[in-house]
Amino acid sequence: MNDNQTREKREACQGVATTDRAEGLASITDAGVAAVLWRRQRPTGFDDWLGGLPPEQLPSGRITLRPDAVRAAVTHHCDATGMPDTDERRWLVDDIAALAEHVADIMRVPRVRLRLDVIRSVMCPKFHVDTVTARLLCTYRGPGTQYGIARQGDAPDDVFDTPTGMPLLLRGKHGQADRPTALLHRSPPIDQPGETRLLLVLDPAA
Repeated sequence: MNDNQTREKREACQGVATTDRAEGLASITDAGVAAVLWRRQRPTGFDDWLGGLPPEQLPSGRITLRPDAVRAAVTHHCDATGMPDTDERRWLVDDIAALAEHVADIMRVPRVRLRLDVIRSVMCPKFHVDTVTARLLCTYRGPGTQYGIARQGDAPDDVFDTPTGMPLLLRGKHGQADRPTALLHRSPPIDQPGETRLLLVLDPAA
């Protein structure tokens, strides 16, 4: 393992690997890795653009499909809500399509379950592990998913925040039969009145 790979494996939280490139998400299949956080930059001005849109223009929906059909499906949802067709929107659509490809490739499945949620209240306030093989979460607008190790009881002693726009790929209950983990996660608190999150959820599907 070279120095860059070693740096990518360095943990901010026990069992959580970090990477600065998309290919590093594949380390979710490594022994001892319960989640992988992709630390990356978004296009200049993207956060301000997305944050300035009214919630009614944010895309939402749930669908199971092949990764190569994701771009068209997300574009349809954006059109349906009246999201302006800008460079920022095109980056969002391309990014979701690319993340779907990564999840399908890493988990070796032909399809993904895609969910775009526009969230105005706390969705899952309790720390938990999802009943899936793996799940990718990416909050494009608003605070990101919280996670931590539950050493005693139901809640972690130390809670980490996923930065906005950074994908977090988590191992689920069905993906840890031989590698149980104490890593739990939850939706973040909604602190500001009127705050709205845009959350992408990707699960592998047969």
